[in-house]
Amino acid sequence: MRVAIAIVALVLGSIAFHLLSPWWQTPLASNWQSIDSALHITLLICAFAFIFLNLFLAVALIRFRHRQGSRAHFSPENPSLEKHLTFWTAVGIVGMLAPGLAAWAKFVDVPPDAAVVEAIGQQWQWTFRYPGPDGVLGTAGVGYMTPDNPFGVNPLDPFGRDDVLIEGNELHLPLGKPVKMVLRSKDVLHDFYVPQFRARMDLVPGIVTYFWLKPTRTGKYEILCAELCGVGHHAMRGTVIVEQQKDFDAWLARQANFTQIMAQTSPEGVAAMFAKANLCTRPAAWGIR
Repeated sequence: MRVAIAIVALVLGSIAFHLLSPWWQTPLASNWQSIDSALHITLLICAFAFIFLNLFLAVALIRFRHRQGSRAHFSPENPSLEKHLTFWTAVGIVGMLAPGLAAWAKFVDVPPDAAVVEAIGQQWQWTFRYPGPDGVLGTAGVGYMTPDNPFGVNPLDPFGRDDVLIEGNELHLPLGKPVKMVLRSKDVLHDFYVPQFRARMDLVPGIVTYFWLKPTRTGKYEILCAELCGVGHHAMRGTVIVEQQKDFDAWLARQANFTQIMAQTSPEGVAAMFAKANLCTRPAAWGIR
């Protein structure tokens, strides 16, 4: 009896904690309501299973508790029960998977009019790259990296000459415009995550990953690395500022592009960039374009 009471108390306490907890989702600031919906459906299905199974266990403990002179009925097989359990378990699993798969299908289907922004992760900071007036990011790769070219932009690629390079941890995005986030890592696994955007994706060394979003609310949000990437993982944070298009354009116009940075680099540094580029036997494997 005491165990049954403890189980009921656990169920009621869990429900109360969920309903009264101050730790809940941040306000949504992107188009990914479908990710929230998938999470809510999963929580509802799991909550139903948790409440039903635990209350059933409590009732069974009370109803079938030990009584003097009574014996349990031995039933090694129950095909009907097994069929019902299999069916309803399958329904629950499909109910949890289907909304997530529907959201994922949209997650990787980038709109044709989406702008492109590249986020680069390294221990333990973020840097960003925007295409210039041509709207195309130049090729980039670890083979092109030098002390004066930490982004690894290919100096022989004309599409990269006007790329805007942001060495700080601050990312700016225009409100209401779809953006394809191209992600690459210089060293280990990282994960680009803004809780208010819901969308997130790993940065995998050697390959390019991506996702897209459309910011729907202006404001300043924190960028987190959601993949354990070393002793400084906790400090790998940045800021994304969602602003009106005119403010975004004004900010972008003040940033330096790759050509301007090369102009400020010593002749030896520029020569090292081109020497690295000429040594590369093939285009960068990251496939930015």
